Amino acid sequence: MVAQLQPFSLFEPIGSGIPLVCDSPHSGTNYPNDFCHAVPLAQLRAGEDTHVDLLWNEAPTIGATLLAANFPRTYIDLNRTVNDIDPLLLDSIWPEALSPSEKSRLGYGLIWRQLNATTSIYNRPLSIAEVQNRINQYYLPYHAALTNAVEKSIKKFGGVWHLNLHSMPNNAYERLQIKNNPHPLADFVLGDRDSTTCEPAFVDLIEKQLKSMGYTVARNDPYKGMQLIAQIGQPQKNQHSLQVEIRRPIYMDEITREPNHNFQIVQNDITKLLKIIADYLRERQS
Repeated sequence: MVAQLQPFSLFEPIGSGIPLVCDSPHSGTNYPNDFCHAVPLAQLRAGEDTHVDLLWNEAPTIGATLLAANFPRTYIDLNRTVNDIDPLLLDSIWPEALSPSEKSRLGYGLIWRQLNATTSIYNRPLSIAEVQNRINQYYLPYHAALTNAVEKSIKKFGGVWHLNLHSMPNNAYERLQIKNNPHPLADFVLGDRDSTTCEPAFVDLIEKQLKSMGYTVARNDPYKGMQLIAQIGQPQKNQHSLQVEIRRPIYMDEITREPNHNFQIVQNDITKLLKIIADYLRERQS
């Protein structure tokens, strides 16, 4: 556990930049002292997108911006709207109107109430002040940094391509309470909210390259993308946003959270993909 910490790490482009902004909102592993969770830390860590920021850490070398959260998503989830708060989590009435989503119903809203269907994170309700502190000290600064990176790209290049980076547990369908799924979880899931947040050619490029490397790829199944890509992705304004989910067992041990024997291979493949993306975007700018 740590006391108040810098909410994010920002890595600026090296050399000549490209209009690519990558953000890893769920890979943080520093747990603030005021978390006060009632489940063991080892169990709580199952909510992390552990090492995702490391898998994509060469993004700045190809001219992209990389932003990564330092705190865990179970503390406060950056990929939710600020009013996606579950009233069941609170010890009193929230001072403003709330809009809890289906994620909140499952226990995974702005502030997670559940770790899974049977495990509660807390043994007491949270106070309004606790939640407001998490919003003010962690959520809002991260979103401000991401907004600034996107706006800088738009100002410099006339547009932006945004990759929202995640990993997914091997039991993703079970966690989402999706039953009778006809096929296994793909190695990579590309989410563009059913073709509404990103130009098709960019999604096609990434899917083609990943498949050529031997990975299975799905689109919007089971993850379509949430708040971050919905907010940024406006293709009609030359703002493109794509969520990329990586199946955790292909690069790490889900129990120990340690990189597995395949980690370096996956990291190298992602670096190759980043270079192909850079070439694509430079051609667009020429």
